[in-house]
Amino acid sequence: MADTKTVETEPEKQPRSVRVVLLALMITMMLAMLDNMIVGTAMPTIVGELGGLEHLSWVVTAYTLATAASTPLWGKLGDMYGRKGAFMTSIVIFLIGSALSGMAQNMGELIGFRAIQGLGAGGLMVGVMAIIGDLIPPRERGKYQGMMAGVMALAMIGGPLVGGTITDNWGWRWSFYINLPLGVVSLALISAVLHLPKKRAQARIDYLGAALLTVGITSIVLVTTWGGSEYAWSSARIMELIAIGVASLIGFVFWQTRAAEPIVPLHIFRSRNFTLMSLIGFVTGFVMFGATLFLPLYQQSVQGASATNSGLLLLPMLGAMLVTSMVAGRMTTNSGKYKIFPIVGSVAMVIGLYLLSTMDTGTSRLTSGVFMAVVGLGMGCLMQITMLVAQNSVEMKDMGVASSSTTLFRTLGSSFGVAIMGALFNSRVQDVMSERAGSLGSKVTEQSAQLDAASLAKLPAVAREAYQHAVSAGTHSAFLLGAAVAVVALVAAVFVKEVPLKGAGPAKDGEKPADGTAETQPPLVDAI
Repeated sequence: MADTKTVETEPEKQPRSVRVVLLALMITMMLAMLDNMIVGTAMPTIVGELGGLEHLSWVVTAYTLATAASTPLWGKLGDMYGRKGAFMTSIVIFLIGSALSGMAQNMGELIGFRAIQGLGAGGLMVGVMAIIGDLIPPRERGKYQGMMAGVMALAMIGGPLVGGTITDNWGWRWSFYINLPLGVVSLALISAVLHLPKKRAQARIDYLGAALLTVGITSIVLVTTWGGSEYAWSSARIMELIAIGVASLIGFVFWQTRAAEPIVPLHIFRSRNFTLMSLIGFVTGFVMFGATLFLPLYQQSVQGASATNSGLLLLPMLGAMLVTSMVAGRMTTNSGKYKIFPIVGSVAMVIGLYLLSTMDTGTSRLTSGVFMAVVGLGMGCLMQITMLVAQNSVEMKDMGVASSSTTLFRTLGSSFGVAIMGALFNSRVQDVMSERAGSLGSKVTEQSAQLDAASLAKLPAVAREAYQHAVSAGTHSAFLLGAAVAVVALVAAVFVKEVPLKGAGPAKDGEKPADGTAETQPPLVDAI
């Protein structure tokens, strides 16, 4: 009788619990996504007060390095010692780093504290994705895709606006302090409502694997950050970093075959779908962050848009991404089928990026908005589906490393995208400026190929017109490269195998569910 009562009361409890946990997870996801965008807006003010302009890039680089290097470790720690403890620890470290960054008295301190903040940030997105993977079966997870895409769109649109408002009215230190109340709310909700089974692994953490992976990832990120800007691509420093990175990663792969509890179990890559989703995630990161970097630059420099509302300029792309992600999620939940979305998304991304490459100095904002919407449609089909299919391709015990590996590939993709598309853009801009404005053009762009609105307004009319043509040529080359890279995602999507999503809903009259498991009730019932 008691058992019957439990079954009857559980459905009433579940929706409220899901909403509370998801609220906490979405707040945490917002923290992870907003930070760099808010801080980026405050950078000029920070440099004005602290000085150290020559070290400015390290404020972002230190955070990015720490985030990328720690991402796989957080995923593994969650698998070994329990998801909730690892997730809450990452939030606490992120908040400590935020508080310290807000109190920094010089550029050196700020860089160090940003590294601490990035160390915690590496566990935020991984924790969100892995906990959702633990609590909600893949078949049901599609319902929540729109929510995650919405948070992403809100962060991209609102980040620069919020950052500018905070810096102007409260001072740059509040661009870090704003994380504290949001983080405390998230911690309180997770502590009170989320109850996951505790784990205690007998094996020790793979410290050698962690060190090799950290060195390898750090070298890759530094190559993509410094190459073509701080150092020439053919310089000794870049070559040294490439050699160190390749050697470390080869050593890491070799060691993972022998470690008792590997940081990234190589057996997860035996799943065709997991490997393909990692590749598609890399390409999506490559394209998305390249697009969000160059589109506002094009619209400000060529179309004369204001830099103040640069986030709003991306609205056509982000809006299309949000709507498409919601539709794809619902259709996946209702049908249990998903292969069509990576294919459609990749096709739309290739077409959209090619259309963006055709923009010139005469392209209207309406036309560019339509082109952006096509890219957004493609991204909406890919952003969450890649994580869903990757998680569906592994066992529950590997949910953390699956989530962290997918996140890491997307992060590395974004690093490569910004670096390679940026190098191509800068080279093209400088070539066109030399062609159209001679020595004046070369002088204008010798420091940087990306001019702000104030610098652009001070240019002579001839140089300004030349720069507009140069930016058009630069974005043409960058987006054409993006379209070519997106073809790789399309090829990968074609080879995805339609494996039934786990937790495909209740079976009919004693039938087994589609994935052959005996349990159809979401694990959330036992977990919360």
